Amino acid sequence: MGDSVELEQLRDRIDAIDAELLRLLNERARCAVDVAAVKRRQGGQAFYRPEREAGILRQVREQNAGPLPGDAVVRLFREIMSECLALEEPLVVAFLGPEGTFTDLATRKHFGQAATLQPLVSIDSVFREVESGRAHFGVVPIENSTEGVVTHTVDCFLESPLQICGEVILPVQHHLLSRCSRLDDVKLVMAHPQALAQCRQWLDRELPGVERRHASSNGLAAQNAAGMAGAAAIASEAAAERYGLQVLAQNIEDRGDNTTRFLVIGRVEAGRTGSDRTSIMLSTANRPGSLFGLLKPIADAGISLTRIESRPSRCVNWDYVFFLDFIGHRDDPGVAACLEALRGSAEMLKILGSYPQAAT
Repeated sequence: MGDSVELEQLRDRIDAIDAELLRLLNERARCAVDVAAVKRRQGGQAFYRPEREAGILRQVREQNAGPLPGDAVVRLFREIMSECLALEEPLVVAFLGPEGTFTDLATRKHFGQAATLQPLVSIDSVFREVESGRAHFGVVPIENSTEGVVTHTVDCFLESPLQICGEVILPVQHHLLSRCSRLDDVKLVMAHPQALAQCRQWLDRELPGVERRHASSNGLAAQNAAGMAGAAAIASEAAAERYGLQVLAQNIEDRGDNTTRFLVIGRVEAGRTGSDRTSIMLSTANRPGSLFGLLKPIADAGISLTRIESRPSRCVNWDYVFFLDFIGHRDDPGVAACLEALRGSAEMLKILGSYPQAAT
């Protein structure tokens, strides 16, 4: 058999597979429409179930035999699920904007391209949009592997009734974007304070003495830089494309493993998946040993604590609340018993949510 004949046969095989894929995709979409009809008849059923989507994507990754890499398969299935969910109920998702921020990228990674995305100017406005019901979900940054917790997000949970129902882990690559064609022409660098801090060494070395200005987001910094001579922004490659800027320097973050974690907030409680995280807020009286007393039930239960942060209570000077993350779901027997013990020892316990852990 000649190569040309073999090639033609392989192409015919690909065409047949494509036709079958198309048939199956539409069959799945019709099933999604039927699911929506059943849920509407039942009433009160949530169309988007975080634990189900996380379970499907985890199973897809585990069952994938290649040669497609696991990340590629997960991205394909994420988009299939996003389009099918849009047939059930189009999701509106608010995020810290404008377009081109890393929160924008995290939102698209989690919800896919079929969701209607709503960029907002601040973290608290994302909370308000979801609380009001104008958006089904919101996405906000919570911590960076280099610079730590995003305190504004933690503070919003003090007053908000919203639940955490998911998380997104996103590797962060910072680029210097500008209308300028040379570094020597840059007179001002704008970015979110955390981005400026994550690129401090590079800026000190390559742009010493150049003014640095805070922006509410890297996307807004890129948007502003597009209209200012001599200005540059630290932002993503997507922001460069969105605002027509040149990439003057790539990967200027000081650490190559720079990663940011984002939270998905909403009004639904995520069910158990077997690979979950729980976030809570605690407060206690300011007396010797009080923090030890708070943490003891967690240690006694053998629960893995992954983060603890303190924030002012906003009620009394030098009173604090503690923001904790730990492994497990609130419905796990051991976690449920631990939470009951904490209710007895803490002055305040607020369960912010249990949700599927993001794949790293």
